[in-house]
Amino acid sequence: MSQLRSFAVAAAFFGVFISLPALTAAQTTQTNRTPVLVELFTSEGCSSCPPADALLAKLDQTQPINGADIIVLGEHVDYWDDLGWKDSFSSHAFTVRQGVYADRLHLASPYTPQMVVDGAYEVLGSDRGRGIQAFEKASALPKISLKISTVKFEAGKIGAHVATGTLPSGAEVFIALALEHAQSQVLRGENGGHRLEHVSVVQNLLSLGKAAKGQAFSKDVNLAASSQQQSYRLIAFVQEPNQGRILGAAMERVAK
Repeated sequence: MSQLRSFAVAAAFFGVFISLPALTAAQTTQTNRTPVLVELFTSEGCSSCPPADALLAKLDQTQPINGADIIVLGEHVDYWDDLGWKDSFSSHAFTVRQGVYADRLHLASPYTPQMVVDGAYEVLGSDRGRGIQAFEKASALPKISLKISTVKFEAGKIGAHVATGTLPSGAEVFIALALEHAQSQVLRGENGGHRLEHVSVVQNLLSLGKAAKGQAFSKDVNLAASSQQQSYRLIAFVQEPNQGRILGAAMERVAK
């Protein structure tokens, strides 16, 4: 995995963060709009990432594409962790996932901040214009139905049922558990002295398995939550083999 140092420093954007309303009860995202999954590969050690984190929060809050339901995932990579500041949200699993995208999308190297849209398009994570173009393309494609139901948050675990429509051969179903909102006071590294805010910070990303060709998928899941005091999101999605295009996605909020 290359430790590419990201694009030009965007420190002027620091402090431009979106204040998200606190959740007071369990909320359900049910929509007839076409889901578009946006994965932001980011790091608290990267000085170009805070503007991308802020853009992700704004996209999540404002939903700027008519007919599209933008579902966001913040995936913190770990290849910045030895460069002055260890990102407490980072995981090598996200570094590996980004590396697979880099190979499949024919990039010279992974970089941060990077948005991958529906597994098919990639843009600089702070580039709203190119991002909007990718969202519009992705929202024009048909999606497989997917539903998260019977969500429960009890005894430190979040349970739910995930069900899909008919799946093509090899399609894989994933579920992510993400923090609704997170903050960090960065003490060292390129963002030293800045308070950073994040939305939909992925804690776990798990494969639930595959369905046989022409069959639907259905499974109960139980995921450990790190804190009973946090608000979470469950995001499920269906992806083509070899980490290809996203075929469907859904999100449920789980309040503390």
